[in-house]
Amino acid sequence: MTVVDDRPETVAPAPRRRPNRLLALLRNSWRQLTSMRTALILLFLLAVAAIPGSVLPQRGISPEKVNEYFVDHPDWAPRLDRIGAFEVFGSVWFSAIYLLLFTSLIGCITPRLRDHIRALRSRPPAAPKRMSRLPQHTVLPAPPGGVAAIADVLRKRRWRVEVRGDEVSAEKGYLKETGNLLFHTSLIAVLIGVALGSWYGWSGNRLLVAGADNAFCNTRQQYAEAKLGPRVDSADLPRFCLRLDDFEARFLPSGQPEFFNATVTVDGPDEPTRSADFSVNSPLRLADANVYLLGHGYAPVIRYTDRFGNSQVSDEPFLTTGDMGLTGEGLAAFPDANVDPATGRRSPDGQMAFTGIYLPTAPEQGPFVRSQYPTERNPVLNLVAYQGNLGMDAGIPGSVYQLDQRQVRAGKVKEVGTKLLKKGETWTLADGTTVEFLGTERYVTLSVRHDPGATPLLISCGVLLVGLMGSLFGRRRRVFFRVVPANPDEGSPTGGSSLVEAGGLPRTDYPGFAEEFAHLVAAVSGDRRADDGADSGDRAGVREGAE
Repeated sequence: MTVVDDRPETVAPAPRRRPNRLLALLRNSWRQLTSMRTALILLFLLAVAAIPGSVLPQRGISPEKVNEYFVDHPDWAPRLDRIGAFEVFGSVWFSAIYLLLFTSLIGCITPRLRDHIRALRSRPPAAPKRMSRLPQHTVLPAPPGGVAAIADVLRKRRWRVEVRGDEVSAEKGYLKETGNLLFHTSLIAVLIGVALGSWYGWSGNRLLVAGADNAFCNTRQQYAEAKLGPRVDSADLPRFCLRLDDFEARFLPSGQPEFFNATVTVDGPDEPTRSADFSVNSPLRLADANVYLLGHGYAPVIRYTDRFGNSQVSDEPFLTTGDMGLTGEGLAAFPDANVDPATGRRSPDGQMAFTGIYLPTAPEQGPFVRSQYPTERNPVLNLVAYQGNLGMDAGIPGSVYQLDQRQVRAGKVKEVGTKLLKKGETWTLADGTTVEFLGTERYVTLSVRHDPGATPLLISCGVLLVGLMGSLFGRRRRVFFRVVPANPDEGSPTGGSSLVEAGGLPRTDYPGFAEEFAHLVAAVSGDRRADDGADSGDRAGVREGAE
């Protein structure tokens, strides 16, 4: 006898696939990075990280101030330097925040943009079965044209309309999400513009004294302060020269500035020779650079005649102290003074230097330390003479506007007299040498800049504001209309004709939606007064949103 086992075969369960932990970790990390909360945190961190760049001196802008900070703070400066506090905008940690923010914004915008395009291409949803549950609901007599007439009214008011049998669905207000996406996309463009300006831009500051002998050519060596982007080399600078021909300044009786204008001659291989005027708010536009007028002052012209009868002239600018009277402080150095023409030798203590204060309008009585008005009404030059070894041959960098106080403290330079001079006056020193105050020349402080990201940055900021306005004032909402037959047994005022059930809801916070819905219902019912208030709901919503 054969026994047949008709029990079902047991099938062994398939082995469970172990999740890839690395893939899951990367997916979760990407979701966290591209969330809006992370983007806001990174934006806040970027603003906080930029604070040291505005508080501490930066090597790319003022390396001499960085050196002064090391001298004044010998303990803190090396520690701050190790973390890149003196090169904040080029540091690794600032760049990391910048790139993370850039990546977060792209990852946040891409799926939202895809969903928004899909929503724009989709049809408005069908009307709900129970419209009485909507925030706005009413019943009104059907218009003569029925569903077609309702759809026509909505289309005239720029609603997206979909007709389904005896129902009409419409929606409006996609400008909010469009503006939101436009805002964040423009923010990415702003970051790109800043990066372009940082990588391929350059800038430099220069004091330019009027006169044909003081022409300035666009080379890095001739700038007092220069900053070149990582992708810019000194050979990439455009070749042109500037000469200050004239400078005009007008002031109010109170001393407040009224008008500035500089006249320069531009020439060079990359620029046609021409004369040009520019002022504070109207820079000089060149092919690959812009020249901005930052400030101005006076450069006293001082002639020194040494004991051998050799004369030298100094017209170095005296930097303004910041007061409204344009008081200037500076240095006139003569390192080649008192050289014996027969032997070509100079005594070790034969160098001369004069520190001074220039007052365009000096007071009638002392102290002569501050000018009373910015124009030259009573010009006076208060000089202090120094003689000795100025230290200019030691190879140590120093300022051309200040005397090296280390030489004074070491006793290598000694004060030999003081004198108050007016224009044309001469001072004879104890050793028989003379100093003459010949007059002044005007000088201007120029900033020469090239920023390839400026135009994209300006356009991006304009689009950003447009997107922000749309995001703030856009209101997304939906309305539904359904034509239903009336019940004559219930005493319909229409005598048994069709009715229209209307409902609407705002998709966002919109206090003015009730008013807009009322105007829309009135227009559908054939009330001509509603035409005068067409889109009044939109305007009311904008007003209330602004408030």
